[in-house]
Amino acid sequence: MRAVVQRLTDGRLHLQDGPIDLIIAAMGPERAIDVAYAAASRRFATVLDELCAELPLLRAEASAAHMPQGVVAQRMWRAVLPFATDAFITPMAAVAGAVAEEILGAMTGAAGLGRAYVNNGGDIALHLAAGEGLAVGMMDRPDRPGLFGSLRIAADRPVRGIATSGWRGRSFSLGIADAVTVLAGTAAEADAAATIIANAVDLPDHPAIVRRPASDLDPQSDLRDRLVTVAVGTLSTAEIDRALASGGAVARHGLERGLIRAAALHLGGHTVTVDGSALLNRHVA
Repeated sequence: MRAVVQRLTDGRLHLQDGPIDLIIAAMGPERAIDVAYAAASRRFATVLDELCAELPLLRAEASAAHMPQGVVAQRMWRAVLPFATDAFITPMAAVAGAVAEEILGAMTGAAGLGRAYVNNGGDIALHLAAGEGLAVGMMDRPDRPGLFGSLRIAADRPVRGIATSGWRGRSFSLGIADAVTVLAGTAAEADAAATIIANAVDLPDHPAIVRRPASDLDPQSDLRDRLVTVAVGTLSTAEIDRALASGGAVARHGLERGLIRAAALHLGGHTVTVDGSALLNRHVA
């Protein structure tokens, strides 16, 4: 299948190749936008092959002793390594955010832009020049339309990455969160943290939760035979609160370590926020 390189009617750029599917927006002079999009397209043409060249290592459990070679692969590895001592994680947990960062870096290196973002399936890398800001909607479930709120990220706030993970998303999850949205310094860091926190929103051995080995669903999955969530039945409010508390503890630990800036955890219509700097001053949509 040929890669998609398409300018959308609203002015954004769509790039798609295999599992990588990007929606890109740049704000600035028209000439700068054209230059930025051309740079994004050029860099995009090489990213997938670079990652495929190191797939066995990237699908293996992260280890400080085994650093990959490629620039995107190394970004993935650095993002997941802080979590590797406490939980199972592979560099693939940060692939979407790391790719978004790489394409954004190509754009901003080629042209002066006021604002820009690269959205890789909900994992978003941001560029904000001084004085700029960007409004972001937050979904409590990625499988259906609807926002539970929104936030505005200003250039002077320490956030340049947003990521969402959960069992209802496009990637497998060990937990039962409908969605966990994380704000962090970079998109790769947000991606890795969202994966870990979403895995921790869980009720082990609960009869209403259906799990299957990841390898049964995708023989190439980096999770191999680990059980991933495929369905979540009816849970009581107390059970939802317990699962969210488990994930919230992991999110707070990440906040204390400086690995994230804020997180919003969603399950069964309930939301828990972890926010050390009032970034999640949200309004209900």
